[in-house]
Amino acid sequence: MYHMDVKKLFSLEGKKGFVTGGAQGIGACLAHAFAALGAEVGVVDINLAKASATAEKIAQETGRKVKAYVCDVTKADQAEKMVQEFIADFGELNFAVNNAGIFTGDGVLDIDAKTFESVIDVNLNGVFYTAQAAARQMVRQGKGGSIVSTASMSAHIVNRPQTIANYCASKAGVIQLAKSMAVELAKYRIRCNTVSPGYIQTDLIATMKDMLPVWGGMMPEGSRLGFPEDLIGAYVYFVSDASEFATGSDLVVDGGYTIV
Repeated sequence: MYHMDVKKLFSLEGKKGFVTGGAQGIGACLAHAFAALGAEVGVVDINLAKASATAEKIAQETGRKVKAYVCDVTKADQAEKMVQEFIADFGELNFAVNNAGIFTGDGVLDIDAKTFESVIDVNLNGVFYTAQAAARQMVRQGKGGSIVSTASMSAHIVNRPQTIANYCASKAGVIQLAKSMAVELAKYRIRCNTVSPGYIQTDLIATMKDMLPVWGGMMPEGSRLGFPEDLIGAYVYFVSDASEFATGSDLVVDGGYTIV
C-alpha cells in the first residue's frame, strides 16, 4: 500500500505566493488561511493602505511574513513590477492567486462601452497579466508552481434577475484562459486551475442585501449562501501539493446553486 504524509500534502509550509484583491473579502480570507497553514504571503491590491492594514493584521495573528503590494491589475507593467518586488522580499514565488474582480449592473441595452470594458479589463485582462507575470517568474525558477484564478458560477450559468452580462462573459473567459495556460505551461510543471464561487457574502454584494433571499430561493432546499471561509478548502487544495495531478480544472463551490 502506498503511504504518504497527508498533513504534508496539504501543508503550505515553506510556500510563498501572492493574492490579488487581497485587501478584503475573499482575498483577505485566503491570505489569512494560507499564512495560518505556513505560507509567506503577499497581499496585493489597488488600495495600498487597505492591503497594508490587512497584511499587518494577518502577520500579527499568524506570525508569518506577510507584505502588502500595490498593483492595478489592468496594467501589465504593474503586474510585472509587483512580482519583482515580491521576489526582492521573499526570494521565490511558488503560487499566485488571481482574485481581483469587479462587477457592474447595467443591462445589455443600456451599458456603455467604457463600463462594459472596465469589467473585462479587471476580471479577465487583469487575471491574465498577474498570471502571466507569475508564470514568467516560475519558469525562471525552474521549480514549477501553482496558478489559481477566481472564476465564478457565473461562468457556468446566467445570474438573474440582476443583469451582469459583462461579468458572466469575463468569468467564462477566466476558465478558458486557465485551461489554455495549463496546456502551454504543463512542460514547466506549472499548474493552472480555477475556483468558481457561488454567492459569497462579502462587501461586494452587501449593497444588494434585498437580493439575498431571492438568490437563496434559487438554491436546493436546505442550502445557504456562502461566506469567504467556505472557499478556503478549494484554494488550499489547488495551492498545495495535494493537487499535483490537477491542472486545467475548475472547482465550483456554490452550495448547489448551479445544479438546480
